[in-house]
Amino acid sequence: MSVNLRIGTRGSALALWQAEYVESALKRIFPNLETERIIIKTEGDRDRKSSLTQIGGQGVFTKTIEQALLQERIDVAVHSLKDLPSTMSDGLTIAAVPPRAPVEDVLISRDGKTLDEMPQGAKIATGSIRRRCQLLALRSDLQMADLRGNIHTRLRKLHEQNLDGIIMARAALERLGIRDVPYQIFAPEVMIPSVGQAAIGVQIRSDDLSAGRLVAALNDQATYQCVMAERTVLRELDTGCQFPMGAYGKITDGQMHLTAFVGSVDGKQIIRATEVGQPTRFKELGHRLAQKLLQAGAASLLKDFRDGNIAK
Repeated sequence: MSVNLRIGTRGSALALWQAEYVESALKRIFPNLETERIIIKTEGDRDRKSSLTQIGGQGVFTKTIEQALLQERIDVAVHSLKDLPSTMSDGLTIAAVPPRAPVEDVLISRDGKTLDEMPQGAKIATGSIRRRCQLLALRSDLQMADLRGNIHTRLRKLHEQNLDGIIMARAALERLGIRDVPYQIFAPEVMIPSVGQAAIGVQIRSDDLSAGRLVAALNDQATYQCVMAERTVLRELDTGCQFPMGAYGKITDGQMHLTAFVGSVDGKQIIRATEVGQPTRFKELGHRLAQKLLQAGAASLLKDFRDGNIAK
């Protein structure tokens, strides 16, 4: 007997790639599975001009899809995990996180220059306050510009808006098969990725045991443990998406190395910390790292930011 599974996704090229990846993987494991893909337009898709912070920041690419899941119009939601708020709607859970793609950020320039080779005052565009902060910490002379749109739109804007470079996720380029643009890869130790970067979150209703049994087959334990540790740091800091913050977990020789940072928008203040421990204790690792950051000055930085004492 075949089972039908309705999969909700955004309609961007990258979101459709992710949905196709999940569908194909499920069908390889469950040959009798019938799937239906349902494309949902989110707030972030409807407003392509405003900066993400202006239209609500965290959740703008996921909230509408979560509502469809809660209303039982879909059975499974496929998200870019970095877009999913660290505190989810009641009744929903992340049931699987497939193996992660490369996590690094990359710099794409018109002529293949690296960041060190960029001229004084070079104009670099990004829609991410996390990337902006870390770039300015590396090069305080840079002129930063906002950047919105899908991957191909951003690549086009590099030339149309006379930019020296743009920053985006390496995973996006690789998943879409974009190989004809030169780029510099930033090591995660140099530019700490966003929480959940390059990971896919497969979300279901918490009480849907049937969907849970199916999608659990896609879960990669190491990736799940790392992104959940990262999400614990984000949840405990409660920064929201308008504050520069990143976290990255990696398992090496049986130990999780979890690194995170918080900073000021202008990049003049950066607080970094690392915790190492057993991957199975990912929540405890995330908690310890968040507390370490707060004690190192993140609490004061966050308070100043929320009180409006530093630029947003």
